[in-house]
Amino acid sequence: YADVEGENPQAGILIYTAAADSDGTLGGLVELGKPERLGELLEQALDRARVCSSDPLCSEHDPKKDRSLHSAACHACSFVSETSCEKGNRYLDRSLLVPTLDRADAAFFDR
Repeated sequence: YADVEGENPQAGILIYTAAADSDGTLGGLVELGKPERLGELLEQALDRARVCSSDPLCSEHDPKKDRSLHSAACHACSFVSETSCEKGNRYLDRSLLVPTLDRADAAFFDR
């Protein structure tokens, strides 16, 4: 998420696990969130976001053509199955985070 309006701009990244193994437990997530592991975990997440199994279709998606509210994001890569998401998975776009097959100039995390 990102909020640049107001007196205190803020941003965050949600990392969750859907695995049923030990990493998927609360203790497992706490262990993964320790400072010595978090940097590596974020790098892995950003590397995995560069390519979607639905590419090039996903990265080339133009929201203006089908009037949807997302760009380079689909059920295979970025949609979170969280029904309480206040934004309802709207306005997602991988190309704003990392370079994708279609756009390399909009990424915040560029190597």
